[in-house]
Amino acid sequence: MGSEAKILIVDDHEDTLYALESALAPLGHDLCRATSGDEALKQVLRGQIGLLLLDVRMPGVSGLDVVRYLRRLEQTQHIPVVLLTGYGPDHELTSAAFGLGVADLLMKPVDPWALRTKVRYLYDAHRRHQALEREVRELRALTESRARPEEPGARLPVQRDRRGPAPAQDRT
Repeated sequence: MGSEAKILIVDDHEDTLYALESALAPLGHDLCRATSGDEALKQVLRGQIGLLLLDVRMPGVSGLDVVRYLRRLEQTQHIPVVLLTGYGPDHELTSAAFGLGVADLLMKPVDPWALRTKVRYLYDAHRRHQALEREVRELRALTESRARPEEPGARLPVQRDRRGPAPAQDRT
């Protein structure tokens, strides 16, 4: 992620979108919105999404369907997802959601302070994860470039053991 990743808020009710945006505004992150599962998928696939707040039950593509699709793609499988539901506790939903690897499942109406705390933690953790992945890729590329001989037939220098000679064995 080159520039700052956005938080995508997905709900089919305008008032809920507004409430969630208002709750998250103090964090200072870029927020974007979608009103359907299809629209959410399009935005996530365009890139630059660092966290997804996703309503479970929407017409058409449900929140769980969105998560199922995102988890199958390498580029989106690590994006943290917080599912939101207004239908109260549901064991099957909870089991399915956590089985798909969602970060959390929250009941609406959501406590703004708790939401900000969770989003801050998940967003920062995702950014650190992305930074580590970038660093690993850079280190691998550097290692591979050093391992490749510059010229055909050239050899890498022999690495000598810098610990010194092996201790003599006692023969008494």
